[in-house]
Amino acid sequence: MVTSHVLTWEVTESRGYETSWIELRGTTLWARGRAVGTVPEPYWVSYKLETGDRYVTRELRVHVANATGSHELSLQHDGGGQWTANGEQLPSVEGALDCDLGLCPLTNTMPVLRQGLHRAPGERTFLTAWVSVPDLAVHASRQTYTHLARTESGARVRFASGENRSDLEFDEDGLVIDYPGLAHRLSGSAGHA
Repeated sequence: MVTSHVLTWEVTESRGYETSWIELRGTTLWARGRAVGTVPEPYWVSYKLETGDRYVTRELRVHVANATGSHELSLQHDGGGQWTANGEQLPSVEGALDCDLGLCPLTNTMPVLRQGLHRAPGERTFLTAWVSVPDLAVHASRQTYTHLARTESGARVRFASGENRSDLEFDEDGLVIDYPGLAHRLSGSAGHA
């Protein structure tokens, strides 16, 4: 079964907005999105994200435009733990399964879906390839997700990384509704095929 979503978030941290067109097919995710932010400077972002089986990132392509011009990132994962950014090896994120695009609530979905943390108790810590926005630098980031409770709309899951902690609200499909301090969903539509 294929589930399609079009979701728009207000991204409070960047004083901007993001819209994502998402397809969930079995245990894979495909998405494209666009965002505009005004903090730390005005910028536009467009991205394409593709995962393999079990929501493991296969590729993230990002384009950013700001006052100094535009630049791109092609972040690729070989499925066996090796990552490259624009063709250059990234040993600092070796073994990571997920990318995490900064200021993008969508990329919190993959680890939650893979572990079923939107449906059942559990806690997992992951290494991710975190991409900062708007400079598109790739950093290693340890992140912990903890299922807190089922809710009427889905689940509440705690996200922790370093000193950052936030209780995220996910819908039944494992997509972020609210990420306090970062973003909250304004609208969304879903379809099934």
